[in-house]
Amino acid sequence: MISSEIQQFEKYYALLTEYLVTYSMQIVGAIFILLVGLWVAKKLAEVVANLMTRHNIDITLTNFVSNVVKVLLIIMVIIIALGKIGISVTPFVAAIGAASLGAGLALQGMLSNYGAGLAIIATRPFVVGDTIEVKGVSGQVKVIELGHTVLINEEKVEITIPNKHIVGEIIHNSFNYSLVKGEIDIAYSACSDTAINLIENVLVNHELVAKQPNAQIGIERFADSGVTISYRYWVPTTKIIETKLAINGGVYKAINDANIEIPFPQRIVTLSNSDLK
Repeated sequence: MISSEIQQFEKYYALLTEYLVTYSMQIVGAIFILLVGLWVAKKLAEVVANLMTRHNIDITLTNFVSNVVKVLLIIMVIIIALGKIGISVTPFVAAIGAASLGAGLALQGMLSNYGAGLAIIATRPFVVGDTIEVKGVSGQVKVIELGHTVLINEEKVEITIPNKHIVGEIIHNSFNYSLVKGEIDIAYSACSDTAINLIENVLVNHELVAKQPNAQIGIERFADSGVTISYRYWVPTTKIIETKLAINGGVYKAINDANIEIPFPQRIVTLSNSDLK
């Protein structure tokens, strides 16, 4: 039994030795082709990415195209290298096709996300840096992947949304900024024009408030206890809370320093003579 194993080992060893002797130069050539091909694929992908970046093309589309170029070149190099050492790639292609069919049936949900990701990259309804709202979720787009999109909100919380839940939905896109609303009441006896000018100065002098579109300030309504002054302005999505707190504090200080009365809820009660008996 031991002698048969030795003979079998010698047989395989002889086959391996013969193969190495016959294809030694081809193996060296294949390794050389593979190494050079990987280097060329990496460099060409970098060239494509730099070229698209210089033309101000969206970073997500740039990364996608450069990665596709790199993968395609690597596949071509592997096929050439295998052919160089006498290995036919036809059975591998057939096996990959069969495996792809089975994987496609098993991973329909994931593939639908990838398909939706390709649609987002192609149609570009939003890009990295935009502020979007979809299906009740809002935030600034941090990264767009083939399978999902990551948003970050004003609380610095990252929100991951599968792309199939984005394509075909109604998307609100405010680009880099989000709208913030505020209001304050002043007494009916106070001058509303003065209050509006004070609030406008606060908004204009704050560095994070967008210059375009312009802030909107005016009388919102006539409340029971006073006149409600409303103000609307746009700020970077990731700076909403800190800007809103600073603006509200500045508005209150400006109104208070100008001795404009900020009323509190009041009720006038009238007593008739019959009520006193």
